[in-house]
Amino acid sequence: MLDQNWRKSTRSGSNGQCVEARRMGETIQVRDSKNTSGPVLSFTLNEWSAFTAGVKRNEFDH
Repeated sequence: MLDQNWRKSTRSGSNGQCVEARRMGETIQVRDSKNTSGPVLSFTLNEWSAFTAGVKRNEFDH
């Protein structure tokens, strides 16, 4: 699957503190929505799934 469209969370506020993500084949890419020409982080589908599962389990809350 190739989805080149960047997406921002529907929970993103209007303060601009957001990231955007897209799927490029078997990779998930993430960037800062305020700096769209800046660096892009890339993750495998397994890495992204593990990360989002951890977020849902509150593993990264302080």
